[in-house]
Amino acid sequence: MAIIRYKNVGVRAMAACVPKKIVYNKDLTNLMSEEEVDKMISSVGIQERRICDENVFASDLCFEAAKKLMEDNDIAPESIDMLLFMSQGADYRIPATACILQHRLGLSKDCAAIDLSLGCSGYVYALSTAMAYASMEGINRVLLLDGEAFSKIVNPEDKVNMPLYGDAGTATLVENGDYDESVFILHTDGSGEEAVKIPAGMRNPLTPCSLSVTEREDGNKRSDIQVYMDGMDVFNFAIRVVPKGVKEMMKATATELESVDYIVFHQSNKFMTDFFVKKLKFNSEKVPYCIEKFGNTSSASVPLTIVSELTDKLHNPAKVIMCGFGAGLSWGTALVSFKDCQISDLIEY
Repeated sequence: MAIIRYKNVGVRAMAACVPKKIVYNKDLTNLMSEEEVDKMISSVGIQERRICDENVFASDLCFEAAKKLMEDNDIAPESIDMLLFMSQGADYRIPATACILQHRLGLSKDCAAIDLSLGCSGYVYALSTAMAYASMEGINRVLLLDGEAFSKIVNPEDKVNMPLYGDAGTATLVENGDYDESVFILHTDGSGEEAVKIPAGMRNPLTPCSLSVTEREDGNKRSDIQVYMDGMDVFNFAIRVVPKGVKEMMKATATELESVDYIVFHQSNKFMTDFFVKKLKFNSEKVPYCIEKFGNTSSASVPLTIVSELTDKLHNPAKVIMCGFGAGLSWGTALVSFKDCQISDLIEY
């Protein structure tokens, strides 16, 4: 078990951006019957999602969120020492999107820039990485950008994935200062690699067949460059590890769950999250949701939930548990101490 502790670093500010375009799951009767649509909405909890325009990508949403954060908090571009871009939707294979964002944002050429790639556990892992860098001598501020545009990699005739995913970009400013301890517990189980996957790529080189859309299980359609998810595998994995992960954190930090101000879960499935809350016997009023408005935005869902649902609620010292879980298989739990965190209003692009 990887338990990582950070002192004197914390989250100074956060912002998020979602596309203007709204799509409604009630309109998916071209994929399934009206009864199936109603059942899906009721169980998964997704009423609507935000979808990027054709020429807008995850990096663009992150760029807008970063501009908002920097403007609202008078953050000088030259004060950013490192930029991290967390996404499974980089602009290109080469170069790293973080380098492109460094230039677009007008950051100093002395700013380090790195791409990170992970699934729905990505924000917890990336925040740990940002705090690690901010803990080092010579690094004062780290700008963490986390965004996904799964609409680019989901087939519109995939009945499993099409109703789930939305697009979003977020920005988090991590800096050193007078902050209480934050703790991260990170896990990996690569034996579950097949649960969520895009099979075509480097190991399975792209061919004309990779681009061909064919009918798969249960009538779903997709190509090998579009995402596949075994929903039941992911569901069983999550209900097994997520409540356990929260309990691990409570034991590792000698913290009573009742003293936690909020638990922010990855927004994948409301039925599943409700199960977590019931299993942990935690106050449901302290578990924010944004899944009904934005769907599953992959690694961006945890910071998006904080920005959209907890504005003006994290200025005073607050203990927040964050739980991310998904492709890899990978999962992580964080107990972060928020102090005077400035959360910008959610913006659209």
